[in-house]
Order: sequence, then C-alpha cells, then structure tokens
Amino acid sequence: MNSTTSYLRYTRFVLIMVLLVIVAGAVVRMTQSGMGCPDWPTCFGRWIPPVNASQLPPDFEKYLRKQDIDHTFNVYHTWIEYMNRLLGALLGVFIFIHTIWSFRKFRNNNRSVFYISLLMLLAVGFQGWLGKKVVDANLATLKVTAHMIVALVIVVLPVLIISKIKASKVIAGRSLKALTVTTLVLVLVQIILGTRVREQIDEIASGLNYGQRNLWIGKLGQDFLIHRSFAAIVAAACVFLFIRSRSIPILARHSRVILFFMLCSFAAGLAMFFMNIPAVAQPLHLLSGVLLAISLFSYRLKMK
Repeated sequence: MNSTTSYLRYTRFVLIMVLLVIVAGAVVRMTQSGMGCPDWPTCFGRWIPPVNASQLPPDFEKYLRKQDIDHTFNVYHTWIEYMNRLLGALLGVFIFIHTIWSFRKFRNNNRSVFYISLLMLLAVGFQGWLGKKVVDANLATLKVTAHMIVALVIVVLPVLIISKIKASKVIAGRSLKALTVTTLVLVLVQIILGTRVREQIDEIASGLNYGQRNLWIGKLGQDFLIHRSFAAIVAAACVFLFIRSRSIPILARHSRVILFFMLCSFAAGLAMFFMNIPAVAQPLHLLSGVLLAISLFSYRLKMK
C-alpha cells in the first residue's frame, strides 16, 4: 500500500468520524440531552461526568437551574451529551493529525489539499467554540442551527480532498452540470428548512414538557408546510438526475446512490409525519439528508 492510498483511507476515516459526530448531535437532540452537561468544557465542573447524584459538586444547583427538562440530575442525559463531546474532541485530534500529514505530503505539490485540510481543522475549532456558546445560551435555537450549518461545511471538505487526489473525471454536458448544482442547492435549502422546523419542534416539545408527541405536528407552522411540500421538489429533481445519468456509466452508478439516500430521507420524513415524530426517525432523517448532499457534491466533482 503506497502513501497516497493510506492517506485517502485516513481521509475517508475522517469523513466517517464527521458523520458520526453529526449523528451523535442528532441523538443528543432526539433524547433532549443537550443540557445533560450544563457547563462547558467540563460537565458539572468535572472532566469525567458523575454517574450518580452523590458525585455532584456541592454547588450543583446552579447547574441544574440551567436545564429546561426536569431540573434534576439525569445520568442518561449527562452521558449522552458527554459522549457527543468526546466524539467531537476525538474528531479534532484526528483532523489535527490529518492536517500535519497533509502539510508533510503536499507542501511542495498540490498544496490546495493542505489548505483544505487546514480549513477543516479551523472549522472544527470554530465548531467547538460554537458548541460552548450553544451551552452558554441554554440551547438557543439560532445557535443550534448555526452549529448544524458549520457541520455541513466540515463534512464536504474531506470529499473535496478525495476528489482533488483522485483526479479522474468524466465529460458531462453543461445541462447535466446545471441540473446537479440545482439539485444540490435544493437539498441544502431543504436541510436548512428542516433545521427551522426542528427549532419549532424543540419549542413545542419544551412547552408540552416533552410529552404528548401526537400534538407536535399539529402545532407546527408554515415552515413545516413549506418543508413538506419542498420534499416533493427535491425528490423530483433527484429522479430526473437519475434518468439523465443513465447514458454515462460512472455517473449512472453514482446517481443510484443519490436516489437511495433521497428515498431514505423521504421514508424517514414520512415516518416522522405519520408516527408522531418517533425519536429514532430524527437522526435517520438528518443523516440521510446529509449523505444525500454529500453524494450530490461528490457527483458534481466527478464531472469536467
């Protein structure tokens, strides 16, 4: 195995880690564990979280007052949030290693790969700072959404690096390129609309003390109606892209992946609508949407 192959494998590993951190964040929101560790970077003033109430610090009341769920110590919420933070910290270490490796390997040629890796490291550092602001603001919805948008920026950077190293591309017409970019933009708009709907769900759930899930959908506003209708436009664009790709074998295979993730996202969205937003459907809906965006971005990078 040569060094380039090893580097590409490590870059793919970093991409998987980014996706795991995104899923972990979705699980935190799914379980309402966002304030399970109500301080940052420590958790109840400790580097290793408590496992029972007897391990709480003497001034633990000041931490519990920040919570909006039950204002009591919940080891389940605490450790879910802690594992999310731990994965984020590990990702930072892995990306730091990636940046050093990129500098050593590409400082004299293909230097843009190093710059992208450095940007990924800086974005992860910014994401960590933003995570602190989210906790300090007691999960303010705007900051939570910004947290998600930065994650989307981070997740495309390893894909861009892989594309720059694996330079083989196929010739595609201008109309297919335009269709791909349009579909990607539609998916990104849909993800942003989804974060707005998620903000509303958080507010509704908090108002109902995180119970009565059967009432949540009915209380959603116009953003949800737009998000639901926009899903049909995204689906149609993905299907049209799949049909247009059939004449180019490499792109045809890739378009099947795009179609698969679109169907997964659509199915998870339907499950949330018809089954009163089951908790497990939320991270699946988010993950499939992110994978759809990544697949479209990678698809476009294959064209010249």
